[in-house]
Amino acid sequence: MRGYYLRYLQVLVRFLPVAIAFLRDRRRFLLFGPSRQVTTAVHRERAQRLTDIMLDLGPAFIKVGQVLSTRPDIVPPTYVEAFATLQDEVPEDAGGDPMTVVEAELGDDPAVDLETLEPVAGGSLAFVYTAEFDSESGRERIALKVRRPGLVSLVERDLRVIRGFVPILAAFADERQRYSIRNLADDFEEIILQELDFAREASIMAEIGENFADEDRVVVPETYDDRCSKRLVAMEYVEGRKITDDDALEAAGMGRTELATLIARTYLRMGLVDGVFHADPHPGNLAVTEGGRLVIYDYGMSQRLTRQEQDEITDLYRTLVRRDVDGLLNTLIALEVLDPDVDRVAVRQVLELVIENLEGRGDVTWRLIVTELLSMLHDFPFRIPPNVMLLMRVGTVGEGVCRSLDPEFDFIAVTRSFLVDYGFIEGEFEALLEDVKADFRRSAPVVAGLPARADAVLGQLERGELLVRTEPVERPTGGDPGVGYAVLAAALFVTAGLLAFQEGAYELLSLAGALLALAQYVRVRWTSAL
Repeated sequence: MRGYYLRYLQVLVRFLPVAIAFLRDRRRFLLFGPSRQVTTAVHRERAQRLTDIMLDLGPAFIKVGQVLSTRPDIVPPTYVEAFATLQDEVPEDAGGDPMTVVEAELGDDPAVDLETLEPVAGGSLAFVYTAEFDSESGRERIALKVRRPGLVSLVERDLRVIRGFVPILAAFADERQRYSIRNLADDFEEIILQELDFAREASIMAEIGENFADEDRVVVPETYDDRCSKRLVAMEYVEGRKITDDDALEAAGMGRTELATLIARTYLRMGLVDGVFHADPHPGNLAVTEGGRLVIYDYGMSQRLTRQEQDEITDLYRTLVRRDVDGLLNTLIALEVLDPDVDRVAVRQVLELVIENLEGRGDVTWRLIVTELLSMLHDFPFRIPPNVMLLMRVGTVGEGVCRSLDPEFDFIAVTRSFLVDYGFIEGEFEALLEDVKADFRRSAPVVAGLPARADAVLGQLERGELLVRTEPVERPTGGDPGVGYAVLAAALFVTAGLLAFQEGAYELLSLAGALLALAQYVRVRWTSAL
């Protein structure tokens, strides 16, 4: 416990100056005084200072920053951008020497030549080596991702420290943010502890590899399951060059837009079709081979979805692309982003405003949609569950990677095309027909009951049981009643045309609609002649 308290004090001292600055924004003299306005430049400076502090405090806090970069329900956009730059830049000796793990796990394995071991990359939780390996097909090189030996106890201690700060953060947070903060520590813990389980990572990596076995343009390194453990992942060594390397793309015969489209569609397939996805698509984890194939590395931050989660997240993409406000509201509640008891009328008005703000803009991006959506929802109790958060990270980080390749890359258009190709949404004409059919199905019971209701009303009129009072209204000068009939005729013609493409009872409805339209047209002509 002594180590815990010392660490708690160390973290408190590091973050205290920034915390005081935030409190002074609300009360200039901490306990009293007016609030103060802070420029964007000051916020950028603070965000960079927080980023540096997280880097200094080590692996757990680096992961906290990376997770916060996907939580615009808690963190303002300026800080989201700064935290998104946090990469796993940690010295090799942090958390102990990984070589001790390699020797413990593979020291007695005659197939792995530890004399040829070479370090190739380092991260906050692990280090990566390559080594010569005697396989059935001959001598080859394999990659070994090794967990830092003393890391689990350090991370668990830091997670307890973070949990200890949550009540303090909640006490000073706005009422609208407390709903998210209450779940914050649990989300951190779930994501970070999953990353520490390398057996889980190897399993997900193998599953994604099987899903893309039929895809010639995507490479998922094959795992050697008999040599994987909770501390080590042994995998095929696949060489690739950075996706931002123009020479590599030229040698592979790939254009930047082509590669960006391949990346976007690959990640959409993982999340929406396969239900298991790699959640960390930053440039360091993506490469391109000489043959023009996309290589994906490091599956520590990855996730599986249940069938229900997969369907609900697909609904989220579908409703966003189609600008379906009611569908979007229902999906956000189903995903537990919004509380089921939320004021649906008020939220619907907010979502309509979000759609209105995005309509007609030529610079609409996935990041802009997410930012606009979540910033407008801040007045309501909402949170982002871990699975939704990771998929949002995939969307925003992946879009950033695609736009670094092609600044004009339209992630939304690619998403819409993907959804159409996989049958998640219909083409524009098919979508219109589906809407008409849905409206007809909803209104059919009402229409079927109209004759009986009309007969009842007429009977009341004949018996003098129904009295209708109206106020005399002067007919406006210059008005043309034929305009109304013309509008009605046009609507009936359009409806008849749409139903004409359908079979069965829809053909009769189409004929009836055409006859009514013709009748209204004759009435328009008759009215105009008077």
